[in-house]
Formats: sequence, structure tokens, C-alpha cells
Amino acid sequence: MQSFRTELENPVVEQEIIELEKKIRAFQQGELPEEKFRSLRLARGVYGQRQAGVQMVRIKLPFGRITFKQILKIADISDEYASKNLHLTTRQDIQIHYVSLDKTPELWAKLAEDDITLREACGNTVRNVTASPTSGIDPDEPFDVSPYAQKTFEYFLRNPVCAEMGRKFKMSFSSSDKDTAFSYIHDFGFIPKIKVVNGEEIRGFKVMLGGGLGAQPILAHEVYDFLHEDDFIPYIEATLRVFDRNGERNNRNKARFKYLVQKLGLDTVLNLIEEEKIAIKNKKVIVDRESIQQPVAPKDLIQEEVPEDLLGFELWKATNTFEQKQKGYFGVYANIQTGDISTQKARKLVDGLRKHIADDIRITQDQNLLFKYARKESLPAIYNLLLSLGFAKPGYNSTADITTCPGTDTCNLGISNSTEMARVLENYIHEFHQDFITEKELKIKISGCMNSCGQHGLAHIGFHGSSVKVNGNVVPAAQVMIGGGTLGDGKGKVAERVIKVPTKRVLQVVDFILTDFKQNKLVDQKFLAYYEQQGKDYFYKLLKPLADLTNLTADEHIDWGHEETFETAIGVGECAGVVIDLVATLLLEAEEKIDLAEVALEKNQYADAIYHAYSAFVWTAKALLLDKGINASTQSAVIQEFDVHYVNEDYFQFSSSFTDRVFQINKFEPSEEFAKTYILQARAFCLEAKARREEWRLVNQ
Repeated sequence: MQSFRTELENPVVEQEIIELEKKIRAFQQGELPEEKFRSLRLARGVYGQRQAGVQMVRIKLPFGRITFKQILKIADISDEYASKNLHLTTRQDIQIHYVSLDKTPELWAKLAEDDITLREACGNTVRNVTASPTSGIDPDEPFDVSPYAQKTFEYFLRNPVCAEMGRKFKMSFSSSDKDTAFSYIHDFGFIPKIKVVNGEEIRGFKVMLGGGLGAQPILAHEVYDFLHEDDFIPYIEATLRVFDRNGERNNRNKARFKYLVQKLGLDTVLNLIEEEKIAIKNKKVIVDRESIQQPVAPKDLIQEEVPEDLLGFELWKATNTFEQKQKGYFGVYANIQTGDISTQKARKLVDGLRKHIADDIRITQDQNLLFKYARKESLPAIYNLLLSLGFAKPGYNSTADITTCPGTDTCNLGISNSTEMARVLENYIHEFHQDFITEKELKIKISGCMNSCGQHGLAHIGFHGSSVKVNGNVVPAAQVMIGGGTLGDGKGKVAERVIKVPTKRVLQVVDFILTDFKQNKLVDQKFLAYYEQQGKDYFYKLLKPLADLTNLTADEHIDWGHEETFETAIGVGECAGVVIDLVATLLLEAEEKIDLAEVALEKNQYADAIYHAYSAFVWTAKALLLDKGINASTQSAVIQEFDVHYVNEDYFQFSSSFTDRVFQINKFEPSEEFAKTYILQARAFCLEAKARREEWRLVNQ
């Protein structure tokens, strides 16, 4: 691995990249445990692939906003280091694949030149903050949520409160009550609201808390119908502190925040959040409403083109464009099938769009692109460009616009090939169910496994990868989910598991459901209402013939996009990082936390300094507990168990208890005086623990 230099203006980013290079070297030389390195790598957006020896790199783009220059930079990076493809994700990121681990620091440095980060795109961190792609141009929005999403991203990036949690944490901002950012399935979901007080408009948010998809979807709770705009970031911070301290860390299947709410109860969690507010960094955070400016509308003189397909253009215009709240300008959706754009097409796209749209493109949650500020006379030219690139399919956000994750193409957890299934289904609907190209109240979403990266849990019709055994052979299958969807204003429904069928029969599943719906629904009846009217059992009986395994063909033993007989080859998932339980590593990390606390103290960042010191207490206590074979599952449990096994046994002495010493963290304001005292106490504890452990080791030799 060759070293490199970077001329980045941000010394923090430069240091992180240099540090990543050092850690890669240490890992390759056997000086850094694999578990620790994996955690560090994930927090820097570098994710193991299904294919050995290469990495997926996730590029974090807050609320999906990207410029022409950034697209071209990522395309150049993908050409040089990856597979010449850009994959748009349901969290409005871009992923590139088949990257050599050695090249990731160099790659990151080049991205950072154009203000693009990988930091905390994966791992047990605050993941990419998403928002409705229409934010800023939405005719229905009370105000633009983009500045609020951006501030949330900035505030919690590299924040010690959420850098090493027990599990990932996801947040979204919807632009209106239509809730197109799906607040109801997020750890935090925000919907903009305006109150008029004494004739003055006051901004705030409806707040949804504790939702999530995954293998066990849980709908979020409404905790505020209106939270003032200055209060939402402090509320997030207090909540993250509660999650970091009390969240599960051993059983990753029960470690998301939604399970903490389920375990303790909503009222208890809300009380813990209130108790934490005294210790947070800022009691109010004022968001600069002008931090995200509306982009400059195109002004080039253009000659209106003639659409290459007049009928196709009219349908596309009806389904893939809308007039913005800025009158005379249009938002335009490009249909990016399975979210994949070759770098060659990305360059042609940018080159063809420059004169016709503003330099502010949004990646959508359904893996498409939204262009802003198109003039009416530009629409034919944009259509012709998209048609030439294969991005002009009509029916944005309709039954014919299917969302999917990468599945077995690259993901370790993938069971089936979700991308090829999506392509086949989309083409089938366009050919045989053309009336559904304009149906926006019936959506299909696909995931390669049960973890719902393709959002199958909130689909009207969803599929996730599975398998069935027939006469000793494993056959690729799809779990059919029906009845999910967005209701609006924080309300939604989770799809129900109805039946499992061989994966090659999903075309028939869709055919059966769409045909039945068309034939039997009431006039103007929406699919969700029809599903509730008919009930789950009705659809089970409708689809039951497709689950018959006695008449399998040879082709049904082969997954979509494959030629060989199906085999399940599930690797170790990295979506949430790993549990780090090596004693020596924990003690070393505790020392690093003290050093970080001292640096933060020097910068007058008292809340950060205190939190680093708190982490040093916990890491050290966990290390000594592991020496006794005790693996406590939360930070709170670590602190309590240390009292039981070390303080109560007189190995360590405190004026009252270890618990009281550590939990000073949420009893005092984050002042300089308390920060200095708390860091001194943490350093003394770490040194004493290290010395005691060495004494015990010598005695036991």
C-alpha cells in the first residue's frame, strides 16, 4: 500500500484519513484485532462485500443532495477504484463496489476535496439523515426542511455521544404531512408544522420516535405534536445519550432503539430523556434557515426540442414531472432502474442537463433522481436525454417503479437476487399492466433478505429473499408481504407476511393481486382499503396455488439472474458493526478516550470532554468485567455490575459507589470545572485499573 498526501483544508478530515491508513497497515501487520478494525472500518463507510477481498464504499450525502461536480467526482472515483457504477440507495447515499481496502484512504481524500464524506456512513452511528427529495420546491411544504436536515447531520457527525453506540440510528425529515420521508419507521422522524402565536408564525416539528423496519418492523410513537425548531436537536442529543447508555450491545438482533423503547416502555424512556437534558451540550440550537439556499435557476437561452416519442413524452410528463411551488418551474424525476447508473451514463447525464436544471439534484428514497428548476420549454430536451440513457420510463413512484436493495449481487446477507427480480417485474408491469403505470397508491418493494433495506416492510406488495426445502434441495423463495404503506402525518402500516412462494413465481403473484384488485375493488377504492376489506386470509387463499411445491420446474431451482442451481451462501452481516470484547483493546481505547477528553477540554468543548471521560470509565469497567467472564449487555449494566463484582468485593473503593461516580455525567451542567474534575477521576480510575490488573496477573502466574 503506497502512502499519499492530501491538501485538504479541514485538518480533522485529513487526520482521519491518515489515521485510517495507519489502522489498515496495523491490521495487515497483525497489530490490530480484526473485530476492532472492522468496527473502525465501518464507521468510515467501508463495508465488506459478499465477494472476498473487496469492499463496498458508502458515500454519505445528507438528505440526498448532490451537485454536478460531485457526481462527476464520484464517477471518476468509481472508474479509478471501483466497478464503474454508482448505486443509489434508499437512504439517499451512493455506494460504489469492488474497492480494494488499501485504496480506501486515497479514495476518501479525493472525495473530501469536493466536500464528500464517508464518515459514519456505516457502523453503530447516526446514519445518513434523509429528507423528502422535494424539500425546498414542494408545493405542500410549510417550510423547507433541508437546513434542518443539514444541521442535524453536522451536529452529530463525529459527536462522541453517537460515535460508538450499540446499533445504528436513523432519522428523517418529511417535507409535508404526506410524509414522503417515512417518519413512522425511523428512530426519529420529523414532520414540519407551523403555529401562529400572536400573529407570528412559529416553526416546529411533529416528532415520531422509536420506529424501524428490519426483520421485526415497529411503528414509531408520536411524542410531540409540535416541538419548537430550536429544541429538536437538543432533544435528539438527550435521546442518543439515553440510547448509548441503555441500549443492548450483545444481541445485535435486539439492539436497535425501538427495542429499548419496547423493553423499558415509552414513558420510562421519555423520563430518561428528560433527566439527560441537564448534561447536553446546548439547551437550544438555532438553525440557520438560509444555510441551504435555493439553487440558481438555469438562464441559458435554449431552443425547444421536439420529443422523440410524442405519446411517451406526454405520459412521462404526466407521471414524472410536477410544477414546483416556484411557479413556472418543474421538478423532474429520472427513473433509475434498481438505482444503478454506469459512470459513462452519469457523465452524459450531467453534460446534457447543465443548461436545463439547477445544480441541486436529489437522490430519492426509491432510488431515482429528482431534478429541480426545469423550465417548461426544457422538458422535451430532458425527456430526449433521459430516453437516450434508458432513464425515461414513465410511472415515477407508481406500481411500475420498484425499489430494491443490491441483494446477492454484493451483500453478505443477501439470500436472493433482488435486483434482477425487480427488473423483470418492472418490465412485466410495463408490458402487461400498463394501467398501473399511473397508480401511485400501490407500490412494490423488494429486499434480498428480511432486513428490509429495500423497504419491503412498508410496501403495499413486498418481497424478501428466502428459501424452501424440497426433497432435500434448497429452492430460492420469496416471502410475500401485503398491506403496508404510508397514511400520512406520521401514520403508516407495516406489511403482513402472507405466504412464501418460489422466487420465479413472483410474476404470477403480482399478476394475481393486480388482476384481483382491478376486478373486485370498489370505484376509487385504494389498495390499502381493499386489502383491509378482504383481509389477509383472502389473499393467502388467492396465492396458495402458487406455493405448491409438488410441481416445481427445473428453472424454479435457479434464482433470477443465475444459471446455476440455487445455494444459500449467507455471510456475516456488517450493517451494525460488531461487539468489541477484547480486554487489552478496551483498556487501550479507554486511554485514547482520556486523550480525546483532554483535547476537547483544551478547545472548551466541555460536553464532549465529559462524554469521552464517561466512555473511558465504561470501557475500563467492561474490560475488568470481561476478565471475570462477565459480559454485560448495556453500559448501564456494566456500571452496575462493576459495583457488584469489584466495589462490593473491596477491590476498588469510592466515596459512595462506582455507579454514583460515573453517573455524575447527567447530574451537572457541562462546565469547565466539572469537566476537569470528571476527566481527572476517569484518568485515575483507568490507571488504577491497569495497575490492579497487572498485579492480579502476576499473582496468578
